[in-house]
Amino acid sequence: MIVRFGYVAMSVTVQNASPSKTMTMASFNKIGDREAAIRKLERIAAENLHNTLRLLRHNRASDVQVYRFSSKLIPLATHQDLRDWDPFQALAADFVEVGNYVKANRMRVSFHPDHFTVLSTPRPEVLQSSINDLKYHKAMLEAMGLGAEAKNNIHIGGAYGDKVTSGQRFVEQVSSLDLSLRERLTLENDDKTFNAVETLEACKLTGLPMVLDIHHQWVNNEGEKPWELWPDILDTWKGELAQAGSSVDHPLPPKIHASSPKSEKDPRGHADGVLVEPLLTFLRNIAGYTDRIDVMLEAKLKDEALFGLMNELRLQEDNGVKVLDGASVEIMP
Repeated sequence: MIVRFGYVAMSVTVQNASPSKTMTMASFNKIGDREAAIRKLERIAAENLHNTLRLLRHNRASDVQVYRFSSKLIPLATHQDLRDWDPFQALAADFVEVGNYVKANRMRVSFHPDHFTVLSTPRPEVLQSSINDLKYHKAMLEAMGLGAEAKNNIHIGGAYGDKVTSGQRFVEQVSSLDLSLRERLTLENDDKTFNAVETLEACKLTGLPMVLDIHHQWVNNEGEKPWELWPDILDTWKGELAQAGSSVDHPLPPKIHASSPKSEKDPRGHADGVLVEPLLTFLRNIAGYTDRIDVMLEAKLKDEALFGLMNELRLQEDNGVKVLDGASVEIMP
């Protein structure tokens, strides 16, 4: 089984390369001249995209082919007071440059809209805001020229006092989305509300691929081992496996998230790095019937955590692990 590792948004090894520089609405309003303020927003966004391109080049040099974009590439993009602003024309060349680099180097990229994007909500205004946020993320991917293999990963959302009803509402509201939004979604189990078993059921009902977070599953489960769910989770990716993505080397493999607990007192928090176990145990349990898998590392030290994990995996080379390059390994069944 081929395993590729990626990281989230920021680098701690590349200096002065934040892709998430921002501006508050208060700062925007202080400028006084609205057009000048909008031009400043666009300059910040252009710098974020430039830094994203720098990170992608860093990733290529380090053999990292899996990467999650920052959702904050365009400051205030979805703010209600800027609904008349369309930043994409001014940023078109910057987005195309990022997208062309992704495609030329056959990288797998994604977004993870924040926790305010909830499709289980009973409130129409929150649902509309969530849909608008998904449209914003889709617009960024389209501006990059990336197809539906570039995904937006979400959680089911809140229980609102009745988890069964909220889960049903999520299924209904996802099913009502435009195909252009729905085809870009993946669904992840969370660490407090909808566990892996419940998330898997929602994936079966909606047709969304499931991103298994093994850390979340460890702190929020029904007694199952994560690999016991894997055959059914793998089935949720069959639609993706049937089509070759335009910017990936192979048909889109399943993806999981991995991180380590911050401490005994804070088991849900993310540590600086990622321990080899229990990740390696999980990978070994699924290697016999999984050809490829991508692993998004959600560690505080970002790319440094990835490089540290790779160093640990090199110590396992006599134990069924073969290091292929700077960010991928083969796990022997």
